[in-house]
Amino acid sequence: MLLFSASHGNPHSLKKCASWGSHSFTHTMSPRLHFRLYHGCYGDIMTMETPGVPCDNTRMIACGIRGSEMFAEMDLKALQSYQILIKEIGLRHCVDPALIAAIISRESHGGTILLDGWDHTGLKFGLMQLDKNIHRPVGTWDGKEHLLQAVGILTDRIKAIQKKFPSWSVAQHLKGGLSAFKSGTEAIATSADIQADYVNDVLARAKFYKKHGF
Repeated sequence: MLLFSASHGNPHSLKKCASWGSHSFTHTMSPRLHFRLYHGCYGDIMTMETPGVPCDNTRMIACGIRGSEMFAEMDLKALQSYQILIKEIGLRHCVDPALIAAIISRESHGGTILLDGWDHTGLKFGLMQLDKNIHRPVGTWDGKEHLLQAVGILTDRIKAIQKKFPSWSVAQHLKGGLSAFKSGTEAIATSADIQADYVNDVLARAKFYKKHGF
């Protein structure tokens, strides 16, 4: 599966999914790379349907696709300061950088609501908010080591869902993996157990970030 191409059309710039993983890609972070064409190993988010944040009696205006985009836009400036890092780690783990940005937006608003990297309860740490009762966070809260750990956990959860539900579609595997990142693989027994609120919001935000350079 081909993932992205360089703007000069050099066929040697085309990489395969299996080629990512053990190398640093800092030197490849060139604005000439067409990241809109890169979607990693877990499906093209731009083709996946999502209604965005659900609308209910408590959320009538900031909901739907526009609601998710509104929150994503609020976090855009904060996310842009991590853009190079997010793209590098996305390539390392073969994950769409826009998806990583969306999770960071949803979990910590780009880190803007954290206190020394922790949420207000003191239980969750880092840009992607790893629960210390489940994981042992490594590195600084907004550093490369920690984000590598968090995205690695995400890909582990997606792969676990792929193995657990081999007949599911690519989109269901990604949505199940996102839900498992939030609630654990064991919490998903059927497709009905996927956290629609969380997953639909993250996917809608990811599409927004995809259109804004991630």
